[in-house]
Amino acid sequence: MATCPPHPSYPSGPTDGVPTAGAPTAGTLRHAHWWQRPWVRYGAATTLLTLSGLVILALVREETGTEGFLVGLGLAVLPVPLLIAAFRWLDRVEPGPWRNLVFSFAWGACAAALIAIVANSFATRWIATATADPAGADTLGATVIAPVVEESAKAAAVLLVFLFRRRDFTGIVDGVVIAGVTATGFAFTENILYLGTAFGTDQLAGHTGIASVTAATFFVRIVMSPFAHPLFTVLTGIGFGIAALSADRGPVRRVGVPLSGLLLAMGMHAMWNGSSAFGEYGFFAVYAAFMVPIFGLLTWLVIWTRQRELRTVREELPAYAVAGWLTPAEPYALGSMRARRIARQYARRHAGKAAAREVTRYEAYATSLAFLRHRARRGRAGADFVVRERELLDELWWRRETARPALHHAARITAPPVPVAAPPWPVYGAYGYGHQPTPYPAYNPYRS
Repeated sequence: MATCPPHPSYPSGPTDGVPTAGAPTAGTLRHAHWWQRPWVRYGAATTLLTLSGLVILALVREETGTEGFLVGLGLAVLPVPLLIAAFRWLDRVEPGPWRNLVFSFAWGACAAALIAIVANSFATRWIATATADPAGADTLGATVIAPVVEESAKAAAVLLVFLFRRRDFTGIVDGVVIAGVTATGFAFTENILYLGTAFGTDQLAGHTGIASVTAATFFVRIVMSPFAHPLFTVLTGIGFGIAALSADRGPVRRVGVPLSGLLLAMGMHAMWNGSSAFGEYGFFAVYAAFMVPIFGLLTWLVIWTRQRELRTVREELPAYAVAGWLTPAEPYALGSMRARRIARQYARRHAGKAAAREVTRYEAYATSLAFLRHRARRGRAGADFVVRERELLDELWWRRETARPALHHAARITAPPVPVAAPPWPVYGAYGYGHQPTPYPAYNPYRS
């Protein structure tokens, strides 16, 4: 198993001034093709998502009408902030950049939703024409076609981030967050369609109040199961997260694990869509027997993984403290979510919001450094390990004057108390010695 020293390029630490940013040698530089340039990729992604958004907007509005679209939009947006906040909370140890989350949500809400609407409609109509059984085609489309199409479309966002933002995709939590946010966007658009259509049905039938189709749809999709789509796609994200941790393994594992996660997501999605075929209480049976337990299991897995990441931070960063890049108190503070929060609050209270943001960035860079060293110790670091390590150390060095006082304060506040036990022998006097009682009178040679 390969190992790495505390700092392979400069183990003595920053003793002679501020370190300079590492850079690849001239021999490693390459001229990127035009399609590999960042502005080309960002432009292509923005154009694709914008066009998809405009098309899906027109399709949903045509299906629901303007009034139904506005009602569906107002109701469908309610769970979105809660779900995004939950996934962002899971990602607090090493938070990924917001641009990845924005891309994932936009892909789910625009591109994946458009693919699903077009493909599901085409497949259902083709089956209905081929079998001359529209009812059977709808059932087959909901239980077989829709899970395959929708989960594949959502998985495409996870795959794109995995391939093109590999530095930000390092483990299971990253996969869960990207997959969950993508599915949240998809469910948002789908809920607009279902709620808007239900509102139109109520308008035609004259239904109002809790007996309306809109109220029933809202209860099932927004109140009871806002996590349904994220729960399915998270299985795919876990597969990609395991693949990210298995970069040194064979291609069978790197490809097979994400594919297995995708198949599990499709199967669970199919069971959820087909629950209505299990009888009058089929939905509630599937909800109680499968959805809630699996939701609890995955929540436990993600929280356990987050605690494991914090333990990695506490175990890996002391090497950089020994080398002089960090102070001895920092690994402890950076390995505690409570200490991190106290450090940000301290910086905001004493130096303003800009200082708090710098502390947040310091915490994120330190966590990335710990994960990088952990992968290197296990023989899984890439060829750019030294360059990436130097970049992260430089980012920490430039922010040390702002971050260190806050982290030291947090370490003092959160340090566990040291228990003080009484010694097992008698102690007399203020300093542990002095006059001791004796069971016999003291000897006095002058006593008669």
